Amino acid sequence: MKLSLAISSCPNDTFMFDALINNKIDVKNYNFDLIIADVEELNKLSQKAETDISKMSFHNFFKVEDKYQMLTSGAALGKNCGPLIISKRKIYPDELSDCRIAIPGESTTANLLMQIFFPQAINKQIYLFSDIEDLVLYNECDAGLVIHETRFTYQKRGLKLIADLGNLWEGKYRLPIPLGGIAIKRSLSEHVKTDINKIVRNSIEYAFANPSSAMDFMKNNAVELEDDILQKHVNLYVNDYSIDLGEDGRKSVEKLKEVHGEINQKDLSGEKLFVE
Repeated sequence: MKLSLAISSCPNDTFMFDALINNKIDVKNYNFDLIIADVEELNKLSQKAETDISKMSFHNFFKVEDKYQMLTSGAALGKNCGPLIISKRKIYPDELSDCRIAIPGESTTANLLMQIFFPQAINKQIYLFSDIEDLVLYNECDAGLVIHETRFTYQKRGLKLIADLGNLWEGKYRLPIPLGGIAIKRSLSEHVKTDINKIVRNSIEYAFANPSSAMDFMKNNAVELEDDILQKHVNLYVNDYSIDLGEDGRKSVEKLKEVHGEINQKDLSGEKLFVE
């Protein structure tokens, strides 16, 4: 059976999916048409239901959950790993309402977290995540919302931290921060959805057991190519929650959905969120 599989170019995804994509594990009778793109581009593809299996921001998932269901494997979720708001000059959080802010996408979880904790920060412009540091450095924006690899590089470039949105989430809700996950079309059979959930888990477990095996695949797709940055990225975003969301992971996604519904004044009740 052929399925389209869309993942981001970020090291956490390429680390987790290397074994699946490069035939290092048994993928049964499935063949995958691979798409690798920025997560906001993946979000947009899923909004048109153009992918069978896709990495997506949890913020985006709440918009398309009538068409997609979330796998319990493959998530980017954890502690001390949330998006950061950074600037060139010293800016205090209560000054964000007066700032031009570069964000990595309207449907990213980073943007949802900014809506939750800084609703007054509305002067936002969308850019590719890897361009945001430069936009702030060269004064095209006053502040930037950084994710992925740039979370590890902003200080080296002389930029300052305004707020850590992950820490704000963890402090308020006492739950890990849910960033993104792997979703699959609801229209597929339960058998297929269960198979894919297991195959993704096997791919991640292979990566943990053979951590150097994915390095070439990661480097071929990453923005930052230093081994140290790649490893820090994997260490931060790939963890036990990636193998299986577990009770805390599910609670965290459900809480984010609840808060999203509150701030958007939407009833987000619906079918079950997760593939069992």
